[in-house]
Amino acid sequence: MAGMAGAAETVASTYRALSAQLDERQRRLLLGVEARRLGRGGIKALAEATGVHPDTIARGVRESEGVAEPARRVRAGGGGRKKLSDTDPELMAALKALVDPDSRGDPMSPLVWTTKSTRNLAAALTAAGHRVSDRTVARMLRALGFSLQANAKVLEGRQHEDRDAQFRYLNRCVGEHVAAGQPVISVDTKKKELVGDFKNQGREWRLKGKPELVRVHDFKDKKLGKAIPNGVYDLKLDKGYVNVGIDHDTAQFAVNSIRSWWQHLGCERYPAAPRLTITADCGGSNGNRTKLWKVELQKLADETELELEVCHFPPGTSKWNKIEHRLFSFITMNWRGKPLVSLETIVNLIAGTTNTSGLEVYARLDHGTYPDKIRVTDADMKTLNIHRHDFHSEWNYIIKPHDH
Repeated sequence: MAGMAGAAETVASTYRALSAQLDERQRRLLLGVEARRLGRGGIKALAEATGVHPDTIARGVRESEGVAEPARRVRAGGGGRKKLSDTDPELMAALKALVDPDSRGDPMSPLVWTTKSTRNLAAALTAAGHRVSDRTVARMLRALGFSLQANAKVLEGRQHEDRDAQFRYLNRCVGEHVAAGQPVISVDTKKKELVGDFKNQGREWRLKGKPELVRVHDFKDKKLGKAIPNGVYDLKLDKGYVNVGIDHDTAQFAVNSIRSWWQHLGCERYPAAPRLTITADCGGSNGNRTKLWKVELQKLADETELELEVCHFPPGTSKWNKIEHRLFSFITMNWRGKPLVSLETIVNLIAGTTNTSGLEVYARLDHGTYPDKIRVTDADMKTLNIHRHDFHSEWNYIIKPHDH
C-alpha cells in the first residue's frame, strides 16, 4: 500500500502541473489512464492524492478503455461548481483553527478530546455552519501542508547536565580495556515474556489462510509463568549470553547471570584477565543505587578474584546500552511471529539468533529462586571493597576482591 500511495502522489504532482493546460475531459482521461496503470485500488489512491471525486476518475477509466459514454459538453475553464473555499471565505480559517496544534490544550475547542480525523473535522465545521464533506477537508488539509503522521519518540525528558560527559568517559574506559584485550560486557534484562501459546508480535511465512492459532487474551498461565531473559553481551567478540530466569528479576539474579557467563564462557576466553568491565543501566536490578547489586558483585569478585569495574549509563539513556541494539533487537527479530509456547522454545530461539556480522548467542535456563525482598544493612555495605572513580563516583566504581 505504501508503494501505491507513493505512485499516486507522483501522478498527483503531474496532474497539478498539467491541469491548467488541459480541459475537463483531458484531465479525466489522464487520471483514468493512470488509475488503470496502478491497478486495483488505483481509483481510490488517486482520489485521495488529487482530491478528484472517484466517480470522475472511474468515468475517465471507462473513457480510456473506449467504453461509449453519452456525449457531453466539455466545460470551459472555470466552469462547474465553485470551490467551497471560494463560496465560504471563512471555511479555511475555521479549519485552521481546529487543526492548529496550539488549540490542543484549549478546553473550548470542539475537538480537544477527540481524534482530529477528516470525518470529525467535517462534523465540527458543519456544526459551526460550514457544510463540508470529509473528502473536501482532506483536500484542504493537504493544501495547507498537513499529512497523516504518527507520534515520534524523541523526547527523553530532563537530561542530566553531565549526560554527554559520562558517555565520553564510559566510551574512553571501554575503549582502553578492549584495546588491552580485557573483557568488557554490557548487561541488562530483556522484557519479560509470557510463556504459552500467546500472540507474539511480527509475522512469518506460512501457508495462506493457515495462521498460527493463539489465545485471545494475554492472561499469565499460572503453570508456565513468565520468562526473564537477562543478557550479557561481549563487546569485544560480538557474542551474547542469555540467562533465562523463571523467578524474580533481582540484583541477585542479574549478578548470577554474569557469574554464569564467566563460568561457562568468560574464564576460557579471558584466562589471564585481572579485571572485568561492566556497562549497565542506571536503574532496574543492576541500578547504581541498588545496594544488593553491589553486595552481590562483591561476592562475585571474591569468588573469581576479578576486579569488577562498573560504568553506568546516565539516567534515561538505557536505549544506548549496546546490548539493546546488538543482542536483544536480534533476538526479538528471530522469534517474531512465533508463540513462545515453552521455556525450551524460548531458550532454543535465543540460542538460534544470529546476524550478518557473525553474532553468536548462548542461552541457558536458570531454575534458581531469587527472593525479591532482601534487606541490605549498613553493616553489609561497610564490607564492600569499593573504590570509586573521581568522575561521578555514583556511576563509576571498582569492586575489588578482599585479600584472602
